[in-house]
Amino acid sequence: MMRRDDTPADLLGERIRYAFRSRDLAVEALTHRSSTLLRNNERLEFLGDSVLNLVVAHWLFVQYPKFSEGELSRIRSALVNREALLQVAQQIRLGELLRLGEGELKSGGGRRPSILADAMEAIFGAVFEDGGFAAAERVIREQLTPLLETLDPASTPKDAKTRLQEWLQARRHALPVYQLLETRGEAHDQTFRVRCKAEGLGLTADAEGKSRRMAEQLAAQQILGLLPEEGA
Repeated sequence: MMRRDDTPADLLGERIRYAFRSRDLAVEALTHRSSTLLRNNERLEFLGDSVLNLVVAHWLFVQYPKFSEGELSRIRSALVNREALLQVAQQIRLGELLRLGEGELKSGGGRRPSILADAMEAIFGAVFEDGGFAAAERVIREQLTPLLETLDPASTPKDAKTRLQEWLQARRHALPVYQLLETRGEAHDQTFRVRCKAEGLGLTADAEGKSRRMAEQLAAQQILGLLPEEGA
């Protein structure tokens, strides 16, 4: 439960065990674009996505010195995705801290997976902007360690994009190209349409999803279903 005297920014700092020097960054990270405030967390989300990928890549590079690039990519994909970020957000009860517009509040936006996952990336971006790479690395690793400990590196399933890339690389084909074709819907409920091209094979597939990443995975899965040695 939130304590009466604590602001959402204060509680966020406590829950991720990081003391923000700039309280404005913490507030921005918690502010969804549906809010009437001028600054929302989209820019910090953009930054946090890159920081998260770099931190996890370096972490796994050191943690598993004998693993190949494909094996490292497979484990990273299990840690850097909406489901993993949603688990972290739920663990710190992020939904009750978010600043949402009236429409999102009424529709339960504080429980929406996409909003929670995006806000988690924004928080990582805010920590990086506020305290630098070392601070962001500490916070990200602390939040993701419980998830990493539950993974079996030897049996972590490969996602569709990783499988497609490895299949093409093994046969010396060009890597797949992903193109955003369309974005539809209101800001809080968008649908993304993406095209995946395996140009060396002359294969193309379109797919839709509630995030660009999800659409790319579905398009890659369609291409995999057309490959003679892979299958769906």
